[in-house]
Amino acid sequence: MGFRIEELKTIDFSDIATGERLPVVTPGDVLQDYLNGAGITPTQLAEATHMPKTRINDILKGRRAMTADTALRLGRFFSTTPQFWMNLQSGYDLVTAAHSVAEELEHIRACGG
Repeated sequence: MGFRIEELKTIDFSDIATGERLPVVTPGDVLQDYLNGAGITPTQLAEATHMPKTRINDILKGRRAMTADTALRLGRFFSTTPQFWMNLQSGYDLVTAAHSVAEELEHIRACGG
């Protein structure tokens, strides 16, 4: 589901202007990209990071949220920051919440407006 920086030059962003909803990227989608890039399985990741296999699989399937503990372990293993993984989760949470309350948000006026 991921893409490389150089691919941005060829991506068609015209659907953004139409208001069409793009697919929501989950933390599990990004984790799957990292697994693919490293050439390892979820089981190997679980063993290397001392996490239960079920935790990894549930994140990959979108059934479990990214926790601080998981973010710390993934950050260490993949040489990223834990904040990267937490930002994926909070971004996902904001997008899904915005979709679910979109109609209600339309009726909220800004303070002073």
